[in-house]
Formats: sequence, C-alpha cells, structure tokens
Amino acid sequence: MDPVINIEENIGKTVGRRRVTNIPLYSEKMQRTAIELAKTFGIKTGRKGVFRFKTHEEADAWWIQTSIPRN
Repeated sequence: MDPVINIEENIGKTVGRRRVTNIPLYSEKMQRTAIELAKTFGIKTGRKGVFRFKTHEEADAWWIQTSIPRN
C-alpha cells in the first residue's frame, strides 16, 4: 500500500508567511481595560456556554437580566 503523503517530497513554494510582532494590538488593550473595570466595579463578565432560546426577545431579556450588576 502506497503512503498517502510523500514524506520525501520537497515543498516547491510557500505562499504567505505569518509575521510575529511584539506590538500589542488595540483590541488586546481594550479587553484588558474591560476586565480591570469589571473587577474594580464588581461587574460579572459574560457567562460561558451555549444557550438556546425560542425567540430573540427571550434571549434579549435573559441577556439584560444577567448583565445588570447586582449589589
């Protein structure tokens, strides 16, 4: 049986390369700021998981109820 992948084959061309930079992205700064504000003011972050709703209105009501900070 012949192998599906030829290990001895040389790659002829590489299209595109990933550039690694040390400059943090703007979105990363915003996310860190949001996390710090949530910790400071005691706001809970979004819940993890998959939630299923019958209607958009039901989903909106659940989202509003769970996003209100409780004291």
